[in-house]
Amino acid sequence: MSQFDEAMDKYRAALADQDFNDELLQKVAQGLGPSIYLADASLVSCSDQEEKDRVKNNFLIGKMGLEDSPALDEAIDKVCEKMSGINHKHRAIFYYHLVVQEGLESKYMN
Repeated sequence: MSQFDEAMDKYRAALADQDFNDELLQKVAQGLGPSIYLADASLVSCSDQEEKDRVKNNFLIGKMGLEDSPALDEAIDKVCEKMSGINHKHRAIFYYHLVVQEGLESKYMN
């Protein structure tokens, strides 16, 4: 089994109690490249403002092409709240939730 398949199995297990689009989750994970294999880079810390800024600047603005606004911070905070009971917030799952929440699926599913 490849490293990517192992990571996807971990993500699927984490989302097992939710209805999710597996194809979209895979595309989001692929878009993250090798960062999903690095212990620190593969996780998002909602208690770290620098990390939340990094998600906004690198993913929502840089990759998704959104304009900077307070709405982006609110979107990140909503996902943080949604994942509040989870100690290890996997970046692929966090970004997946952002994509779905903000209606950005077409950026991956074209």
